[in-house]
Amino acid sequence: MSAPTVAELRPIDLFDGIDDEHLADVAAHAEVRSYKRGQTIADGDREPKVYLLLEGTAETFRDLNGVQEPAGDHASPTWLGAIGALTSSPLAVRVQAKTDVLLATVNAEDFLELAVANRSIMQLVLARVRPVVGRITAIEQNRERLESLGTMAAGLAHELNNPAAAAKRASSELADALEVLGSTIGIFVESGLERAEAEQLVQIQQQVLSACKARASIPQLELADAEDALGDALEDLGVPEAHRVVEPLAQAGVDAEQLHRISALAGPATTAAVQWIAASLLARELAAELAESTERMSKLVAAVKTYAYMDRGGLLEVDVKEGIDTTLTILGHKLKHTTIEVRREFDPDLPRLQAYGAELNQVWTNLLDNAIDALGDSGTITIRARRDGDCAEVDIEDDGPGIPAEARERIFDPFFTTKEVGRGTGLGLDTARRIVVDRHRGSLNVDSEPGRTVFRVRLPVDGARE
Repeated sequence: MSAPTVAELRPIDLFDGIDDEHLADVAAHAEVRSYKRGQTIADGDREPKVYLLLEGTAETFRDLNGVQEPAGDHASPTWLGAIGALTSSPLAVRVQAKTDVLLATVNAEDFLELAVANRSIMQLVLARVRPVVGRITAIEQNRERLESLGTMAAGLAHELNNPAAAAKRASSELADALEVLGSTIGIFVESGLERAEAEQLVQIQQQVLSACKARASIPQLELADAEDALGDALEDLGVPEAHRVVEPLAQAGVDAEQLHRISALAGPATTAAVQWIAASLLARELAAELAESTERMSKLVAAVKTYAYMDRGGLLEVDVKEGIDTTLTILGHKLKHTTIEVRREFDPDLPRLQAYGAELNQVWTNLLDNAIDALGDSGTITIRARRDGDCAEVDIEDDGPGIPAEARERIFDPFFTTKEVGRGTGLGLDTARRIVVDRHRGSLNVDSEPGRTVFRVRLPVDGARE
């Protein structure tokens, strides 16, 4: 190892404001090292140093939950690590040689003395702090949004899967029922069924359909007894595979007496007549299931569109109540397997706000997601929305264990979370506060004690910042 020359250090912009005499002092405190392509130069070194890149290109990586993500390239002549050296912080990235690299290092203590003695060095380093922190913040915000979107996408996929599976099953069974309905007339004709008997069978079918529509749901035990009795009657009449038709007939209130009447009218076409009436009942039921399933899917898609304010950008007239309800729909998968009760206490006169709708929904998402996580499997979330003077005020309260005293002062800090690694998307309260305060000129505060935590959002009615 050797010291760099003044000529080698001069191209580095960190030293633009110092003369050769002071630069020679820097060179005297530096050590030159060379690295081959692919070699690790630094990896979260506990002893801060300044790295003066003389030749080649180095690349940096950040560790995000065990995954090494690229954080940028540094091409010579340049420097890195000065911020950590001034703040006595370990290097937060791994530095690797992208090409063959020649660099000089200065330890933190020596660099601090040089920076204090040379104001231009200090000014240049401090000028870099804001954009660096800004880039890191942006990366974390994007990661938080992606994780949040991933969590919601998984939940929505689960929510959509249930009605989609129900619709697929119903459509398959409906096709079978329609095949029975379409073939019955031919069977009646082939069996020699007279017009008068056919008309009476149609009347029975219509009566059964009408009675089923008006009939209340039957208790399970009573339904099981009715199915047993019908099964015996169908077996006596020689109807094959009675188990396929007994359930819809029993649910419609068909009894053994009606079956014998159908048999007396249909004669040799008894099996076709029974299957025809059962298929009519089943087709109506399956059509209702399909309508319900597609409506559920349509509501979820509409909720996503409203939540994201798709096709609508910038400031909009926003209904706070609609935004909260839509957010609860999006988070429905997290509530489904719990006994958490959600209470809504909305002022009917709450005005619409001039706001960034999608961003405001991110606030409700973070606050409600945290409340659900705090409660676990049971508890109560109370959402209050009211007008207070020139502001809309929204309280999101839960009766969970409260926020620990040691965490209360830090919950709005960037990147702070009390959640375990890999669970959820973090607290997201820094993001929520910036959206409320910076974008909407509002306020976000918390009051917490065991059994009661309230996050209060105040938003001006007259609109957000452009």
